[in-house]
Amino acid sequence: MDLTGWLPLGSTLRALPTTLRGALTMVLTLLITSLPLGAAAWAALPPGNAVTDPAAILRDALPIQQGDLQDLQHRLESTSDDLRAKRWSALAGTVRRSQTLLNTRSAAILASLPAADQGTGAQLLEQLDNQLQTLAASSEAANRDAFLEDRRAALTSVGQLEALLVGDFPFTIPAEFDNLPRLLGRATVAIETTQGPLTAVVDGYNAPLTAGAFVDLVQKGFYDGLPFTRAEDFYVLQTGDPKGSETGYIDPKTKAERHVPLEIRVPGEAQPFYNQTFEDLGMFKATPVLPFATLGTLGWAHSDEALDDGSSQFFFFLYEAELTPAGLNLVDGRYGAFGYVVDGFDVLEELGVNDGIVKARVIEGADNLKPHA
Repeated sequence: MDLTGWLPLGSTLRALPTTLRGALTMVLTLLITSLPLGAAAWAALPPGNAVTDPAAILRDALPIQQGDLQDLQHRLESTSDDLRAKRWSALAGTVRRSQTLLNTRSAAILASLPAADQGTGAQLLEQLDNQLQTLAASSEAANRDAFLEDRRAALTSVGQLEALLVGDFPFTIPAEFDNLPRLLGRATVAIETTQGPLTAVVDGYNAPLTAGAFVDLVQKGFYDGLPFTRAEDFYVLQTGDPKGSETGYIDPKTKAERHVPLEIRVPGEAQPFYNQTFEDLGMFKATPVLPFATLGTLGWAHSDEALDDGSSQFFFFLYEAELTPAGLNLVDGRYGAFGYVVDGFDVLEELGVNDGIVKARVIEGADNLKPHA
């Protein structure tokens, strides 16, 4: 299965000097955006800075509605621009306003949590209050490294509180896929490679069939010992092609290759779209809930001939901001993302076609995997 033949620019661009590479990227971007909509399957993100932090994307992708917590989350995340510009007075002001929000709305936040989780929630809220005090001190001291560490800790607590709000699985998967495994929640997967370890979070809330197929194969040991079969600098690193003549996973019960549909969820939609690209849907400016917007986005491969013949092969999207303008990665809406690498980025950047997966295992969330409907 060759999913990347239509954009073989990575290695060529990488060889260019930085100045020339940037200029060529701008020209390519202008060319792409000048094409008629039907001439290319591309999806544009809204104006502004795209979110590229996998932890932030995963927080935003949770199926919850809690305005106070989400407001607090976005305030803290928005400090990146001021931090880059060293606007410390603005940063301190944002932290103070965040503290005020937490102090005035903590009771409402606690009341919104399920009764069984309110004890844990109270502890997390107290922890978050202390973390914001520490964050305020690092902003007053204009200490960049401390600010980053303190903000990360505070956002982790916010994410843990948000996770407590997730209730029942948010939608019904179409009955035509009842025989496929599904991940009804999230799972964390440790991937040992020949260059070192990676950790990825797989999101079944928004891609249950894709994430389910992946976690099922991890549990079966399917990926252990498989090589990376395609490596495009600044584009993709692909694996999952089994040894022998087969191109996917053969179900031992049916003796046939198991196929997983293209699965992409869009904000505001009740459930994912299946076997339809954004081009098919006329959604040329849509942004998926799980975008290809950061280094290490996990994507499910399918052939050029069909959308529903993905079976076991997946790829790491090697996002490079300079060569992948926001909304112009040509992958959103054409392939389905199902998770993100959250640790081991230095390892990911070293991997190539001479490397492979030594072993993959589920270290959290295995109980969210169901073998079928």
